[in-house]
Amino acid sequence: MESRVWLKVAGLSGVAALALGTYGAHMFKPENPVYKEVWHTASLYHLVHTAALLGAPLTKHPHIFGGLITAGIIGFSGTCYTVAYMEDRKYSYFAPMGGFAFIGGWASLLF
Repeated sequence: MESRVWLKVAGLSGVAALALGTYGAHMFKPENPVYKEVWHTASLYHLVHTAALLGAPLTKHPHIFGGLITAGIIGFSGTCYTVAYMEDRKYSYFAPMGGFAFIGGWASLLF
């Protein structure tokens, strides 16, 4: 797999991040306002790590970095979106694993 595939993944993730962020800012009206903050956190981490994916082809191990950052986006941000939308923290099981994937992705730049 060519390392530039991560640019396409970043593009797809960017579209999703902007769409979900816009939905959260303008249309998402949870009964409990705490879940609006959870959505905002998901959106922030999603967009920041999408930008990081743009640098994946420049790394020594692009597939490790890109894979871990993508897993983090899905695991952390995806879980937070689900928790917020469902307004139920029982869906938060995968968020810590997504967070560790983010950490692993950034740590992969050290090797």
